[in-house]
Amino acid sequence: MAPPRVALFTDTFEETNGVATLCREFTAFAAARQLPFYCVRGGPRTRLTAEGLTTGGSLTTLELRRSPAAFPVDYDLRCDPLLSRYKTRVTERLRAFQPDLVHITGPGDFGILGFWVAHTLKVPLVASWHTNLHEYAGRRLEKLFTLLPARWRQSAARFGEDRCLAALLRFYRLPRFTMAPNEGMLELLRARTGKPAYLMPHGVDTSRFTPARRRSASHRFTIGYVGRLTSEKSVRVFVDLERRLLAAGRRDFRLLLIGEGGDRNWLARNLEHADLPGILRGDALADAFADMDAFVFPSHTDTFGLVLLEAMASGVPVVLSPDAGARVGVQEGVTGFFASDAEGFAQAVLRLMDNNALRREMSDAAREFACAQSWSGVFDQVYEIYREGLSAATLAPPRL
Repeated sequence: MAPPRVALFTDTFEETNGVATLCREFTAFAAARQLPFYCVRGGPRTRLTAEGLTTGGSLTTLELRRSPAAFPVDYDLRCDPLLSRYKTRVTERLRAFQPDLVHITGPGDFGILGFWVAHTLKVPLVASWHTNLHEYAGRRLEKLFTLLPARWRQSAARFGEDRCLAALLRFYRLPRFTMAPNEGMLELLRARTGKPAYLMPHGVDTSRFTPARRRSASHRFTIGYVGRLTSEKSVRVFVDLERRLLAAGRRDFRLLLIGEGGDRNWLARNLEHADLPGILRGDALADAFADMDAFVFPSHTDTFGLVLLEAMASGVPVVLSPDAGARVGVQEGVTGFFASDAEGFAQAVLRLMDNNALRREMSDAAREFACAQSWSGVFDQVYEIYREGLSAATLAPPRL
């Protein structure tokens, strides 16, 4: 059976985040396997490139330049309300490609464009859920209304989160079927959309993220974090973590917080033992992971947390909330520790600081776990999902 012809529309590709990493890996997988694949994404200029056409492959990339009307939705993410100006051009390109399905990665500008193209061509639409935008909305509203009484602030945050979730689920009723990286989200999608939902796991490049990059053992104990430095990631817990470590008489550590976001300056003002190098990419990021001794991930809003796999592939034990750990498959006391508050994070880090043998044992276990999570296995599974979803009972095409 011939593989399905896939058109992927993604709001993020070159940026530094988990969705962008997944899309880059997906495109590379399709190119390596010479699968018919069309990627529509943002870029600094509008251009069309095609690769592998003479060897039987069909990887085509259509980059679209966003207009000056594009507005920021996060540190390095933008949304263009005028992206529909490309609708006719993209539709004609995709008509020639003859996709079997259009896969969108969310309800952003390129996701909406992908929906319109699928609707126009009467091609099945598939959507994957990668970001809990409703939880982001709730936490940002709570931060925005800091001056209000706690009860009012929390009420506003819950209201905003509920309304945002309802809007997202209305959007996710449009596809033929959906995918998500954890079972909790799958259950929610099935219950609230009435459509099939399939597990789409994440992988990691274990040749890039590896303990072999570790440069020296003679350095201060390094507590790392990689991700957006924003309220929805709960990064202010690092201030409480540092205070608890100092109160325990520890000075032989440093916090390495890699990323950008609205809380970066606040963290810089309130931390004594922190390095905040901004965004790192490629080998610089892989080297930084390998030199960490523990990876602390306080976020409760991530659907998966790809950086956790990158840390574990680098041989770094992780400390994270139980809900985040369950989504990734972290084993308590084997590949990481669970913590529910700043005190829990501090106690877990202290255990790793005080027991080198335990840390090395957990480092080996983390690496072993990550090595079983290959990107090729992930995308082989995605193509099986495509086949199963497309061969299921025919559903009506998405309606306006």
